[in-house]
Amino acid sequence: MNPSRKKIAVVLLLAVACVLPFLSNNYWLDVATLALFYVVLAQGLNVVVGFAGLLDLGYAAFFAVGAYTTGILMTVYQWSFWLTLPVAMVFAAIVGVIIGAPTLRLRSDYLAIVTLGFGEIIRILAINLSITGSASGIYGIPRPSIGGYVLGGQIDFYYLILIIAVLAVVSVKRLGTSRIGRAWMYIREDEDAAEAMGINRIKMKLLAYSIGAVIGSLAGSVFAVKMSAIAPLSFSFIQSIMILLAVVLGGLGSIPGVVLGAVLVIVLPELLRSVEDWRYLIFGAALVAMMLFRPQGLWPARYELKRGVRRGETEEATEGGSGNDVKLDSEKCNA
Repeated sequence: MNPSRKKIAVVLLLAVACVLPFLSNNYWLDVATLALFYVVLAQGLNVVVGFAGLLDLGYAAFFAVGAYTTGILMTVYQWSFWLTLPVAMVFAAIVGVIIGAPTLRLRSDYLAIVTLGFGEIIRILAINLSITGSASGIYGIPRPSIGGYVLGGQIDFYYLILIIAVLAVVSVKRLGTSRIGRAWMYIREDEDAAEAMGINRIKMKLLAYSIGAVIGSLAGSVFAVKMSAIAPLSFSFIQSIMILLAVVLGGLGSIPGVVLGAVLVIVLPELLRSVEDWRYLIFGAALVAMMLFRPQGLWPARYELKRGVRRGETEEATEGGSGNDVKLDSEKCNA
């Protein structure tokens, strides 16, 4: 798809998303809102898994950090929702660094097991700490307001999470085609070669992990005020798997693919409700078939990201970068 057609497609998609609340009932509006939550979460995990190649099985922990930070600040300290957002994001970034610093030197299966363990640690802490409401969670979280208008209806939260989803997609897209994004891709392809070319792999991994944590915490904060109650059950291991499934289903590193994967993970089981006893069996069989016949995902990233690398190199050359810099980037890609 050429750039002009791509822009037209994006505009049409946003137009459909904007009018969707007026074309559907409350049930499907709630499904669409949940799908947008997964779009945000999947984009955050896409930075970690798709760009940097770090298999994270405990990503729901950052979702929980954002939700509990907002819930505690609003119920215990009576903060405004909008003031809790930057605090939640900073706290999630700090947690990401604390978790990532001792673990990101590991690779492949070892890293996956450790991140799974940290995800369970966060959930167990939420169950046992009194400030998080223990197993009962936090209830009575106030609704956010803009001026004198209180965001309380389904449509209000649909548009709120839609705005955040658009911001997440744009931000991750910009990161993917930046110098940082290219460094992540070099690390994903070959850590040793990337380090030999001068990339600080530990620093770049921590950056990816922290950015993914910030995006996940933002979705968690909105989730807390939408539901007005949170409990540890909402941040279980299965949530991490569903978010990872959205990334893998759409295509690792693919921005539109991850959006498509997140929507399908939520919408497909709902479309199969007419065969209630068989819907998860059919859904699972479809996923197995896709992994067999299209393991790269529904919308693979190979064309998009390669164009991003080439475009980045061209811009550097035209903006005064030396030919040696471009050659070095090309050598990194080959490595």
